[in-house]
Amino acid sequence: MKILILGAGKMGVWLAESFCLDHEVGIYDPKNEKLKYIFNSHRFLKYDEFREFEPELLINAVDLQLTISVFEEVLSYIPESCIISDIASVKNGLAEFYARSGRRFVSTHPMFGPTFGNVKNLANQSAIIIDESDEEGKAFFTNFYKSLSIKIFNYDFEKHDETTAYSLSIPFSSSIVFASCMKDLEVPGTTFKKHLEISRGLLSEDKYLLSEILMNPYTLEQVENICTKLDRLIKLIREKDTSGIHDFLSEIKQNIGMS
Repeated sequence: MKILILGAGKMGVWLAESFCLDHEVGIYDPKNEKLKYIFNSHRFLKYDEFREFEPELLINAVDLQLTISVFEEVLSYIPESCIISDIASVKNGLAEFYARSGRRFVSTHPMFGPTFGNVKNLANQSAIIIDESDEEGKAFFTNFYKSLSIKIFNYDFEKHDETTAYSLSIPFSSSIVFASCMKDLEVPGTTFKKHLEISRGLLSEDKYLLSEILMNPYTLEQVENICTKLDRLIKLIREKDTSGIHDFLSEIKQNIGMS
């Protein structure tokens, strides 16, 4: 299959490396210097070159806030038969775009970023494939993810954003608040160091990605729930209610499957 990847960021490069031995791959990025060390793939410098390449699958791996605008820019340069695809972590607006485009599409979300996921071993990672996607596109990504032993979940567009608001916004918000409280980083303690490592990894991600996840329509409810739980904990600490803290800890252990 001829695969065209838009965006030579960490995920775009990883996809190119993953596909290039089994497929004919082309990759484009407006910052041409990003293509310097990409091998076994066509390196495109302008949209006009897409016409000669005639991709069968286009994977849009640009920054989240540019996904739809870049799609709109390139559609006239690729065949009508080409399946268009995104790997966006927030699908807000994409369902409407795909409907307007009239194109076959497949929308997926690898639930591992280059910061936290070990792309050499993804056996414990997950990916989401959107139900409304084209069957051929879904089959392609299903086979790809299975070849890497990645666990696959199937959701519609709305369920995807609802689920990612729960699975991403809670840890993201908690890590951001943790980092905002930091003053002196020279603090002993294994737990502290683990939290610090997670926060540093998170904050090394693209700021637009973080803001889009936090602006997910379903995020506010999750963050407000964090505030509610924190208010309860503050009240227990203020009242020196040891028994209440023990009960709270017991509830939390049940929430995460601990007896």
